[in-house]
Parts: sequence; structure tokens; C-alpha cells
Amino acid sequence: MRVDTPDGISLHVHVEGEGSPIVLLHGFPDSSHLWRNQIPPLVAAGHQVIAPDLRGFGASDRPSGVEAYRITTSAADVVAILDALQLERAHVVGHDWGAGLAWVVAGMHPERVDRLVALSVGHPNTQVPTAVEQRERSWYMLWFQFEGLAEEVVPRDDWKLLREWTRENGDVDRYIEDLSRPGALTAGLNWYRANVPPQRELAPRRPFPSIAAPTLGVWSSGDDYLLEAPMQASGAHVTGGWRYERVDGASHWLQLDAPERVNELLVEFLAR
Repeated sequence: MRVDTPDGISLHVHVEGEGSPIVLLHGFPDSSHLWRNQIPPLVAAGHQVIAPDLRGFGASDRPSGVEAYRITTSAADVVAILDALQLERAHVVGHDWGAGLAWVVAGMHPERVDRLVALSVGHPNTQVPTAVEQRERSWYMLWFQFEGLAEEVVPRDDWKLLREWTRENGDVDRYIEDLSRPGALTAGLNWYRANVPPQRELAPRRPFPSIAAPTLGVWSSGDDYLLEAPMQASGAHVTGGWRYERVDGASHWLQLDAPERVNELLVEFLAR
């Protein structure tokens, strides 16, 4: 189905099953296809699964301009999806940028979220101050800020930089196919330009709200981009009940590397 957002963007949303609703939010450079191993078990467990292609990705519109990709705008997109489906509340599950978005939805629109699951990315308050080791892992976020230059270098030599950056994890060939479409690479990079510009280092830090929804945080030991400590510390910013789980041996894309374990955690936690 297609859902129109408050600012006129059309989103592709995959909806399957009936029952308690769950929204699945992907990150960069994914699409709703990321959740292909999770959707059937969640539907079988009695859930309606709602998996959008976030703005800029997959079959959704790719608006021009960096400001269109502010995470608060994408949070409004999630609310618009719930409204279009006439759902007052839903469970929200996110990974990578989708996890950052899930935290924002739960913090800014708590009345719309039953339970929250964050994969890989911890609560926004745990991101500052940033440890040197995390800065080293996040080198690409600075590289992606160079508008035009990044668009030229990332695809060069058969997408060599992207292949090395992903360590051939995830759906690399699909990422290359998706990002090769006109405007798609810029749209994906604009998520970084809109939300983690270098200038934010000089801005005063405003604490993000605590999360009222029961929350599950999951981190994988093979994550090359994110440290475990911020996820572990996220419980201090959740008032609705906190649970942490570590998945050993999986890369950043734990849904693909350890689908049975991830599905087990989701089905159990979201059944309550």
C-alpha cells in the first residue's frame, strides 16, 4: 500500500497478517526487504506486520533537500502510517537508523507505542559524550557529509568503498542495485547529513525524554559500527521496563545472520 505523509511524500508500506500491530523500521542502506526473515514468524504469532520503506529508500519517494530527512519528520511519517491504517497504537521495532527513529517515535509520541525493540542503536542520551572508540567506528558518518564528493567516490570501482565498508555483510548486491537508481544514494546519505552534521558538536545538548514503553534492546557482538556500552546503558532512560539481550556471532545485520534468535526474542517480547 501507499501512504501519504504530512509533507506530501508517498511511502511504500508492506502490510501483512492480522492481529496486534508491529511496525518494523529499517536503516541505511536497507529497505523493508531487510525484515523478510522476521515477517512470517511474526504473522504466524498473530501480528499484523507493517514494514515501510522509509523516505529515500526502496519504493518510497526520495524528496530533494537535506532537511526532508530530519528524524523528527520521519517520526511523523510513522504516525501517518498508523493513522492511515486506523491504528491507535502499535509495537515498534527498529534497526540502525530505524532504531534511532523508533526511539524518537516512542519518546515524542508515547501514546502511539505499546512496546519498543531497538536493535543495535541505544537511546539518544547514551550517544553523548561520544567515546573515541565510537568516533573511530563512525568515521563514515563524517565522510558521508561531503555532498557531491561522497556521491562520486562511494560508487567508484564497482562500489569498492561500500563493499569494504559493509565487510560484504547485509544485502550488498541489493544495496548497490537500489543505490544505483537516480537520486537514491543522495537520499540515503541525506539521513546522515540531516541528523548527524558536524555542527551539532557545537550545539547545546538537550536531553531526550525517557521511554515509557517496555523496551528490549539487542546488540550483536560482530557489530563493526556500534559499541555495546550505549545499548547497555539505555535502561537508565527507560521507565516502562528494560531488557537487554546480546546476540553473539552476528554482524550488524543480526536479523540476517541470526534470524532464529532474533525472531525468538521478538515473538516472546511482543507477545506480552
